[in-house]
Amino acid sequence: MASVSLSEAEKVYIVHGVQGHTDILVGVKAEMGTPKLEKPDEGYLEFFVDCSANATPEFEGRGGDDLGTEITNTLYRMFSSRSSVDLQSLCISPREHCWVLYVDVLLLECGGNLFDAISLAVKAALFNTRIPKVRVLEDEEGSKDIELSDDPYDCMQLSVESVPCVVTLCKIGCRHVVDATLQEEACSLASLLVAVTSSGVVTCMRKVGRGSLDPESIFEMMETGKRAGKLLHTALQDVLHKEESLGPRRQKVGFLG
Repeated sequence: MASVSLSEAEKVYIVHGVQGHTDILVGVKAEMGTPKLEKPDEGYLEFFVDCSANATPEFEGRGGDDLGTEITNTLYRMFSSRSSVDLQSLCISPREHCWVLYVDVLLLECGGNLFDAISLAVKAALFNTRIPKVRVLEDEEGSKDIELSDDPYDCMQLSVESVPCVVTLCKIGCRHVVDATLQEEACSLASLLVAVTSSGVVTCMRKVGRGSLDPESIFEMMETGKRAGKLLHTALQDVLHKEESLGPRRQKVGFLG
């Protein structure tokens, strides 16, 4: 993770993650904005996914646009639940000011298990995000001013405890596979994407592929997804907390090193 101060009211946080042969870069930018009319006391998240043409030959030209849209829509569904992120903590002044988190996902290499890797990278990036604390000052005439703390340690950290991770289950014959390789994905006609919280609660799911899934298979795949999801969350949280405890002494990898 690296942080770059862009201005007094804007910060960027970057997480570079590799899972197998899938390489993903996720950046979170915090920027002041205006709350949405239907949710005047909340901030919000915006997602953008870009599939690099170098990730796979299939992405040359506009080949990655459809996949990018599909991933973006999946992320919006994952975070549609009010319990995934405390959006009210992003509100500065109801109806006037809030924090908007722009989550940018760049797919650098596609080696399978795409949705799972992206969900892990997004959760890690949100965990590392630090939002400067602000105060709303009101003068005698009722006008309001925003005062941003200039102390880099005076900041707010998002709680990602309820942020789900995606587990993709590929059905091959009468069985289903977790953490499938590209070859295994090619053998699967239908897959089930299950978004699971750290407590094993399924927040959303969707089927991908041309094949069909019978109700019994869906139930079995959901149960497998719950177990795998809880293990994923535990492993990710262990890594994140270990890196946080190391601070500047943590090992840097990839081109961010």
